[in-house]
Amino acid sequence: METSIYNAFVSAFVTKMISFTKVTQVSPFSACFSSKGIGSTCFGSAVRQIYLALQSMSVYWSIHGENSMVEVSKDVVCLGFANGGMNTRTSIVIQGHQLEYNLLSFDIATSRLGFRSSFLSHQATCLNFNFTSN
Repeated sequence: METSIYNAFVSAFVTKMISFTKVTQVSPFSACFSSKGIGSTCFGSAVRQIYLALQSMSVYWSIHGENSMVEVSKDVVCLGFANGGMNTRTSIVIQGHQLEYNLLSFDIATSRLGFRSSFLSHQATCLNFNFTSN
């Protein structure tokens, strides 16, 4: 994320994480927390969803806890976004961790992107997701 966006984003996120203990940052992440009370790999219920508005407030991408937090050690989890600096080519780049367990549909003919936010909330994974269409 571009620095000004990143700083505002991290500040807002940390404000919502008041029930968790903030710990020393682990590079490249600046918002890190003790994993006590969060759990080691199941962040979905403990961490609030992040909503990125796209072209309007009614079109948004929701990022679940599993896709927003990164376990950096046995005792520490961090917000899995990085400061891209002041002179970035784009404002925000969504990386692989945020895309994991999301379904993307590219319609090349109409230059459109369709998406379904994390299907983990539907108890589905890549191993048991039904890819057939009706």
